[in-house]
Amino acid sequence: MNSHFSPVALEHASRLINHGPTVLVTSAHGASRNVMAAAWSMPVEFTPPRIAIVIDKRTYTRELASASGSFGVCVPGAAAADLTYAVGSTSGRDIDKFARFGIAAMAGPVLGLPLIEAGCVAWLECRLIREPHTEDAYDTCFGEVVSAAADPRIFEQGRWSLRGDNADLHTLHHLGAGNFACAGNVIQARPLAGEIAE
Repeated sequence: MNSHFSPVALEHASRLINHGPTVLVTSAHGASRNVMAAAWSMPVEFTPPRIAIVIDKRTYTRELASASGSFGVCVPGAAAADLTYAVGSTSGRDIDKFARFGIAAMAGPVLGLPLIEAGCVAWLECRLIREPHTEDAYDTCFGEVVSAAADPRIFEQGRWSLRGDNADLHTLHHLGAGNFACAGNVIQARPLAGEIAE
Protein backbone atom coordinates (compact mmCIF):
# COMPACT_ATOMS: atom_id res chain seq x y z
CA MET A 1 0.00 0.00 0.00
CA ASN A 2 1.61 3.25 -1.13
CA SER A 3 1.13 6.10 1.30
CA HIS A 4 0.23 9.59 0.12
CA PHE A 5 0.66 10.85 3.69
CA SER A 6 3.62 12.94 4.77
CA PRO A 7 5.47 12.43 8.06
CA VAL A 8 4.54 14.86 10.82
CA ALA A 9 7.33 16.06 13.10
CA LEU A 10 6.71 14.74 16.61
CA GLU A 11 6.80 18.32 17.93
CA HIS A 12 3.60 18.92 15.91
CA ALA A 13 1.89 15.57 16.60
CA SER A 14 -0.34 17.04 19.33
CA ARG A 15 -1.92 19.33 16.73
CA LEU A 16 -3.42 16.34 14.96
CA ILE A 17 -5.92 15.83 17.80
CA ASN A 18 -5.88 19.02 19.89
CA HIS A 19 -9.15 20.21 18.28
CA GLY A 20 -11.05 17.18 19.62
CA PRO A 21 -11.82 15.07 16.55
CA THR A 22 -13.43 11.65 16.70
CA VAL A 23 -10.67 9.10 16.14
CA LEU A 24 -10.33 5.46 15.15
CA VAL A 25 -8.23 3.47 17.61
CA THR A 26 -6.42 0.48 16.14
CA SER A 27 -4.78 -2.34 18.04
CA ALA A 28 -3.19 -5.69 17.33
CA HIS A 29 -1.64 -8.58 19.21
CA GLY A 30 -0.44 -11.75 17.54
CA ALA A 31 -2.86 -12.55 14.72
CA SER A 32 -5.69 -10.49 16.24
CA ARG A 33 -6.48 -6.90 15.31
CA ASN A 34 -9.26 -4.42 15.91
CA VAL A 35 -10.47 -0.90 15.24
CA MET A 36 -12.98 1.17 17.20
CA ALA A 37 -14.19 4.76 17.25
CA ALA A 38 -13.43 7.02 20.20
CA ALA A 39 -14.75 10.51 20.85
CA TRP A 40 -12.48 11.48 23.74
CA SER A 41 -8.79 12.04 23.06
CA MET A 42 -6.38 14.88 23.68
CA PRO A 43 -2.70 15.78 23.91
CA VAL A 44 -1.28 15.97 27.43
CA GLU A 45 2.48 16.57 26.91
CA PHE A 46 4.61 18.22 24.23
CA THR A 47 8.03 16.58 24.66
CA PRO A 48 7.93 13.71 24.30
CA PRO A 49 4.46 13.95 22.76
CA ARG A 50 1.90 12.12 24.86
CA ILE A 51 -1.82 11.75 24.51
CA ALA A 52 -4.75 10.59 26.63
CA ILE A 53 -7.58 8.60 25.13
CA VAL A 54 -10.63 6.95 26.65
CA ILE A 55 -10.86 3.26 25.72
CA ASP A 56 -13.37 1.35 27.83
CA LYS A 57 -11.44 -1.27 29.78
CA ARG A 58 -13.96 -3.95 28.74
CA THR A 59 -13.39 -3.48 25.00
CA TYR A 60 -11.47 -5.78 22.70
CA THR A 61 -9.36 -2.82 21.60
CA ARG A 62 -8.23 -2.22 25.18
CA GLU A 63 -7.46 -5.91 25.62
CA LEU A 64 -5.25 -5.97 22.51
CA ALA A 65 -3.57 -2.66 23.35
CA SER A 66 -2.78 -3.85 26.87
CA ALA A 67 -1.38 -7.14 25.55
CA SER A 68 0.80 -5.50 22.88
CA GLY A 69 1.71 -2.31 24.73
CA SER A 70 0.70 -0.11 21.79
CA PHE A 71 -2.20 1.40 19.86
CA GLY A 72 -2.79 3.51 16.78
CA VAL A 73 -4.92 6.62 16.44
CA CYS A 74 -6.33 7.40 12.99
CA VAL A 75 -8.24 10.62 12.31
CA PRO A 76 -11.15 10.07 9.90
CA GLY A 77 -12.36 12.73 7.50
CA ALA A 78 -15.98 13.61 6.74
CA ALA A 79 -16.14 11.10 3.89
CA ALA A 80 -15.57 8.32 6.45
CA ALA A 81 -18.53 9.17 8.72
CA ASP A 82 -20.41 5.95 7.89
CA LEU A 83 -17.32 3.81 8.49
CA THR A 84 -16.58 5.63 11.74
CA TYR A 85 -20.09 4.95 13.01
CA ALA A 86 -19.93 1.30 11.88
CA VAL A 87 -16.67 0.46 13.66
CA GLY A 88 -17.92 2.27 16.76
CA SER A 89 -21.17 0.29 16.81
CA THR A 90 -19.84 -3.28 16.50
CA SER A 91 -17.54 -5.44 18.59
CA GLY A 92 -14.26 -6.82 17.32
CA ARG A 93 -14.79 -9.86 19.53
CA ASP A 94 -17.54 -10.94 17.11
CA ILE A 95 -16.06 -9.97 13.74
CA ASP A 96 -12.84 -8.85 12.07
CA LYS A 97 -13.94 -5.29 11.34
CA PHE A 98 -11.14 -4.78 8.82
CA ALA A 99 -12.47 -7.69 6.75
CA ARG A 100 -16.18 -6.98 7.32
CA PHE A 101 -15.99 -3.33 6.31
CA GLY A 102 -13.27 -3.65 3.66
CA ILE A 103 -10.76 -1.53 5.57
CA ALA A 104 -7.28 -1.50 4.09
CA ALA A 105 -4.55 -1.14 6.70
CA MET A 106 -0.84 -0.52 6.43
CA ALA A 107 1.74 -1.49 9.02
CA GLY A 108 3.00 1.46 11.03
CA PRO A 109 6.66 2.33 10.49
CA VAL A 110 7.76 2.06 14.14
CA LEU A 111 5.41 -0.31 15.96
CA GLY A 112 3.86 -2.17 13.01
CA LEU A 113 0.33 -1.26 14.12
CA PRO A 114 -2.52 -1.46 11.60
CA LEU A 115 -3.02 2.12 10.41
CA ILE A 116 -5.81 3.41 8.16
CA GLU A 117 -5.23 6.05 5.52
CA ALA A 118 -8.20 5.55 3.16
CA GLY A 119 -10.88 7.93 4.44
CA CYS A 120 -8.55 9.24 7.15
CA VAL A 121 -6.48 12.41 7.24
CA ALA A 122 -3.85 11.57 9.85
CA TRP A 123 -2.52 8.83 12.10
CA LEU A 124 -0.34 8.45 15.18
CA GLU A 125 1.46 5.35 16.45
CA CYS A 126 1.51 5.25 20.24
CA ARG A 127 3.37 3.22 22.81
CA LEU A 128 1.07 2.54 25.76
CA ILE A 129 2.26 4.17 28.98
CA ARG A 130 1.55 1.60 31.64
CA GLU A 131 -0.13 2.86 34.78
CA PRO A 132 -0.46 -0.32 36.92
CA HIS A 133 -2.43 1.38 39.70
CA THR A 134 -5.06 2.68 37.25
CA GLU A 135 -5.27 0.08 34.45
CA ASP A 136 -8.08 -1.90 36.08
CA ALA A 137 -9.86 1.14 37.49
CA TYR A 138 -10.03 3.70 34.68
CA ASP A 139 -10.93 3.81 31.01
CA THR A 140 -8.39 6.55 30.24
CA CYS A 141 -5.16 5.35 28.62
CA PHE A 142 -1.99 7.30 28.01
CA GLY A 143 0.32 6.85 25.07
CA GLU A 144 3.60 8.28 23.86
CA VAL A 145 3.48 9.18 20.17
CA VAL A 146 6.40 7.55 18.36
CA SER A 147 5.43 8.35 14.75
CA ALA A 148 2.80 10.42 12.99
CA ALA A 149 1.73 11.34 9.47
CA ALA A 150 -1.00 13.35 7.76
CA ASP A 151 -2.55 14.02 4.38
CA PRO A 152 -0.80 17.12 3.03
CA ARG A 153 -4.02 18.23 1.33
CA ILE A 154 -5.31 19.24 4.77
CA PHE A 155 -2.36 19.22 7.21
CA GLU A 156 1.00 20.64 6.22
CA GLN A 157 3.91 22.34 7.98
CA GLY A 158 2.34 21.57 11.34
CA ARG A 159 -1.02 23.23 10.62
CA TRP A 160 -4.54 22.25 9.56
CA SER A 161 -5.85 23.87 6.39
CA LEU A 162 -9.65 23.47 6.32
CA ARG A 163 -10.97 24.88 3.04
CA GLY A 164 -14.04 24.52 0.86
CA ASP A 165 -12.13 22.46 -1.71
CA ASN A 166 -11.15 19.79 0.84
CA ALA A 167 -14.46 19.44 2.74
CA ASP A 168 -14.43 15.61 2.45
CA LEU A 169 -11.25 15.68 4.53
CA HIS A 170 -12.56 17.85 7.37
CA THR A 171 -12.45 16.06 10.71
CA LEU A 172 -15.48 14.60 12.48
CA HIS A 173 -16.76 15.53 15.95
CA HIS A 174 -19.22 13.11 17.54
CA LEU A 175 -22.53 14.50 18.78
CA GLY A 176 -24.14 11.15 19.67
CA ALA A 177 -26.54 8.68 18.02
CA GLY A 178 -24.54 8.58 14.77
CA ASN A 179 -24.52 12.35 14.35
CA PHE A 180 -21.28 14.21 13.66
CA ALA A 181 -20.30 17.83 13.16
CA CYS A 182 -17.47 18.64 10.80
CA ALA A 183 -14.63 21.03 11.47
CA GLY A 184 -14.39 23.69 8.80
CA ASN A 185 -16.02 26.97 9.76
CA VAL A 186 -12.66 28.60 10.41
CA ILE A 187 -12.42 32.17 11.67
CA GLN A 188 -9.24 34.18 12.14
CA ALA A 189 -8.85 36.00 15.46
CA ARG A 190 -7.72 39.63 15.33
CA PRO A 191 -5.70 41.43 17.98
CA LEU A 192 -7.81 43.38 20.50
CA ALA A 193 -7.03 47.04 21.15
CA GLY A 194 -4.47 47.27 23.92
CA GLU A 195 -3.53 43.57 23.66
CA ILE A 196 -0.16 42.79 25.20
CA ALA A 197 2.00 40.21 23.45
CA GLU A 198 3.20 37.32 25.64
